[in-house]
Amino acid sequence: MSDFHALKIAAVDALTPNSVALTFDVPDSLKDTFAFTAGQYITLKHAVNGIEVRRAYSISCAPSSGQLTVGVKKVPNGTFSVFANENLKAGDVLDVMAPEGRFVFSPDGSPKHIAAFAAGSGITPIMSIAQTVLESHPESTFVLVFGNQSAEETMYLKAIETLQEKYTHRFFVQHICSRSQEEGAMFGRIETSTVNFIVKNKFKETAFDAFYLCGPEEMINTVSDTLKNNGVSEDKILFELFTASETEDTVAENLDGKTQVEVLVDDETFKFSMDKKDLVLDVVLKEKIDAPYSCQGGVCSSCIARITEGKAEMVKNQILTDGEVAEGLILTCQAHPLTPTLKVDYDDV
Repeated sequence: MSDFHALKIAAVDALTPNSVALTFDVPDSLKDTFAFTAGQYITLKHAVNGIEVRRAYSISCAPSSGQLTVGVKKVPNGTFSVFANENLKAGDVLDVMAPEGRFVFSPDGSPKHIAAFAAGSGITPIMSIAQTVLESHPESTFVLVFGNQSAEETMYLKAIETLQEKYTHRFFVQHICSRSQEEGAMFGRIETSTVNFIVKNKFKETAFDAFYLCGPEEMINTVSDTLKNNGVSEDKILFELFTASETEDTVAENLDGKTQVEVLVDDETFKFSMDKKDLVLDVVLKEKIDAPYSCQGGVCSSCIARITEGKAEMVKNQILTDGEVAEGLILTCQAHPLTPTLKVDYDDV
């Protein structure tokens, strides 16, 4: 199920001193496989220093572009992000999984008024969403609130300026810089007062159809809570975490014993026994089962599976809705089995 395709890198473009855009050459035979919806991500797989690493990166270009581009920001002491920024070049080949993800915008033919709050590399999927919103209808508008350390460290700054020139009266940007004073930018971080300024002051006459939030967990929580306090319904707030705070595994503390597990992947069934204190995906991978996964931290949605028998409890869940959990969906990277037997289906999701 975790099918990867070898794609050649067509271009590596510097975005900032610490980030690059990777554009892939997708052959005609894989065009349908790599068709995507604005906001989705792809998982990259590569051996770095002899160790296989997988990382999920959001697609930054619009579906209409005919391209496949992701932005990679160098993370201090990061494995793949440092490798990508310092070593990758045009002509190199990476293993790439087909696009996936639920943080998306799909045009329906009607004008939309969208606001987005992004910080740092959280701009990546927002770029794809913004372009798609603006080109989908001549009356659609997009408001972007974008937080960075400085203008120099602002990913896709030139692309944003190009969009501003093209959609002068429909694309509005509020930059916020935390470490430098920049012309036209607010100083500080995205916080409660920032959100209130946007929705209660600067764009108080705009009835937004949706809010897209992408960045660190703390920022997302602040923006989401402030929007709700301003009367925005939860179903209009969509978010995607790029980094999540560490969560103590209190579920495992209360578990003991073993579970007989049956896993279905690509119409093939695997059986094994595991300790309830272990996470399902960890043991699946130890058993050399080719299940889909990427971040292993509950941030992406690659490892979603459906429970067909038994019960499991997740350490954390910020992706699945209550309805999806009730239907039996779990993030296997976060799930501990609770029952003597557990059947998990990766195919039926």
